[in-house]
Amino acid sequence: MDDLASITAMTENDTRISEIVAAEGSRLRAFIRRRVPDPSDVEDLLQEVFYKLVEANRLLMPIEHVTGWLFRVARNRITDLFRKNEPESFSDEGVYGDDGEMLRIEDLLPSPDAGPDALYVRHVLLEEVELALSELPDEQREVFIAHELEGRSFKELSAETGVNVNTLLSRKRYAVLHLRERLQSIYDEFRNT
Repeated sequence: MDDLASITAMTENDTRISEIVAAEGSRLRAFIRRRVPDPSDVEDLLQEVFYKLVEANRLLMPIEHVTGWLFRVARNRITDLFRKNEPESFSDEGVYGDDGEMLRIEDLLPSPDAGPDALYVRHVLLEEVELALSELPDEQREVFIAHELEGRSFKELSAETGVNVNTLLSRKRYAVLHLRERLQSIYDEFRNT
């Protein structure tokens, strides 16, 4: 009789886990995909997260908020992945600091020596900024990069291109508005973690 009850309980648990996987699988995959560039790593991480769920269930670990728990495990697995991997080389684009020394974009981001979390943040931020810049119209992107990343003045750009300074200012303004809107969600995500 006890064996039958045990088998019934296991079947119910397996059904519940299958329902959770079906309900949360696509959201969790999208969450991981936004943070991990390699599609095979995305699938591996997703499987690891669901394995942890099965393992927690078998060990009778109480999980009150399954969705939150799954995303926390995913975030931890992503951090572990970045801990294993060597840092990638980043863009050589840069700006000049007040002392005249050239600052690269990576100098403005968290140090990779600060641990795997910082390495993960650097990677995600650079990827998101690059994507957001690529979405801009050419004129806006060129003005933004020339002014913000290369440190060139609007007067200099105007003389070089023949475009009115006010037009350049307007293009940069639209670029900034787009970048703010586009990067707001990533900013909110890192601020809330």
